[in-house]
Amino acid sequence: MRDDISNGILKNTGHSSFDIQSDMNKEAQELTEISDLSKKGYQFLKEDKIHDAIECFNKILAIDEYNNYALVGMGDAIRKRGAFREAVVFYQRCLIHHPGNNYALFGLADCYKALNQYHKAIEIWEQYLLHDGKNITVLTRVADAYRKVKDFKHSKEIYLKVLDMEANNPYAIIGLGHLHYDFKEYREALSYWERMLQPGGAPNKVDIRVLTSIGNCHRKLKTFESGIPFFEQALERDPYNFYALFGLADCYRGLNQSACSLEYWNRILKQDPRNKVILTRAGDAYRALCNYDMAVEYYERALNIEFDIYAVLGLALVDKDKGKYAMATESLRRLIQQDPKNYRLYLELADCLVNLGEKAQAIEVLEEFQRQDIRNTPIMERLDVLRS
Repeated sequence: MRDDISNGILKNTGHSSFDIQSDMNKEAQELTEISDLSKKGYQFLKEDKIHDAIECFNKILAIDEYNNYALVGMGDAIRKRGAFREAVVFYQRCLIHHPGNNYALFGLADCYKALNQYHKAIEIWEQYLLHDGKNITVLTRVADAYRKVKDFKHSKEIYLKVLDMEANNPYAIIGLGHLHYDFKEYREALSYWERMLQPGGAPNKVDIRVLTSIGNCHRKLKTFESGIPFFEQALERDPYNFYALFGLADCYRGLNQSACSLEYWNRILKQDPRNKVILTRAGDAYRALCNYDMAVEYYERALNIEFDIYAVLGLALVDKDKGKYAMATESLRRLIQQDPKNYRLYLELADCLVNLGEKAQAIEVLEEFQRQDIRNTPIMERLDVLRS
C-alpha cells in the first residue's frame, strides 16, 4: 500500500525513484568535485602557481557560481598578482551571498590598503573585528591604517591594545615607532624601536629596517655619532641598502666629515647614477673639500637630468668660494625669484653683497625676507650683526 502511494506521488511529480537517486548522485559528485578542486586551488596558491589556482576556482564557479571558497580563492589569486581592483570584485561578490565571511573581509580590506584607500580598509577590518575582536593581525593592520590617515589617537590606542594582549608584539612596537616618527616625536619613536634590541624583545634577530629607523631617529635628533653604528650594522647585512648608505652619508655630512660622506654618496651613485639629489649632495661634499672642478661636474650632471635648485645654488656657492661674488650674486637673485621663502638664499646673497662692499644692500635683502612675516633666527642674527 505504502509503495503504491509512493509510486503515485512519483507519477504525479513526473519523477521516478531512479531520477531522484540520479540527481542525488550527481549532486554528491559535484560536491566531491568542488571539494577536490578547492583543495587543489588553495594548494596551488600556497605554491604561488597562480594560473593553476585560477583554473581550479573557475571550474568550481562553473558548477556553483556563488561558491564562497572559489570566490575568495579567486580574490586571493588575483590579489597575489597585484590586480587589486579586480580582486575586490570577487570579495564583494562573496560578501553579497555570504555576509560576514571572514576571509573575504580580510582580503577585501587588504586590497583597499594596497590601493591606499585606508578609510575603506578600516571600515572592512572593523566589520571583521565584530566576529573576531582579538585577532592581533587585524588589530595591527587597523592601527597601521589609522596611522596612514594621520589619526594618531586611534592608531596609538589600538597598538597599545595589542601590546596589552601580547607585550612584545613586534608589529605593534614597530608601528608605534613609525607613528611617533611620522609626528616628529623622534625620542618616543626611538624608545619603541630600541625595545626591539633588548634581549627579551622580539624578534631576536632585529629586522634591518629597525636598524635604519633607529639610525634615522638619530639623524633627525642630530645625534649623528649615535646613528652611525646602526647604519653600519644594516650595511653589514646588505652592502647595497640605500637607506643605510644614505644614512651614513648624511650622518657624516652632519658631522662635517665631507670625505667620509662622499664615499657613501658615490656608492649610491654606482647603483643609481642619475639620482639628482645624490649628485647634488656629492657636489656639496666636493665643494666642502675645495675640489671645485669635481663639484661643478656633479652639479652639472644633476642639472642635465632635470632642473634642481640646490644644484644651481651649489654652482653659485662655487663662484662665491672662488671670490666671484658678482656672478654668485646674479645667480642667487634668480634663485630667490623661484624660491622666495628659502632663507638660505638670502643669507648667501647678503654675504656676497657684504664681500662686494654693499652692506646697505645686504641689509635690504635680509629685510626683504622679513617682510614675508616669516620668523627666522639665522636671518635675525645676521641682521643684528650687520646693523651693529
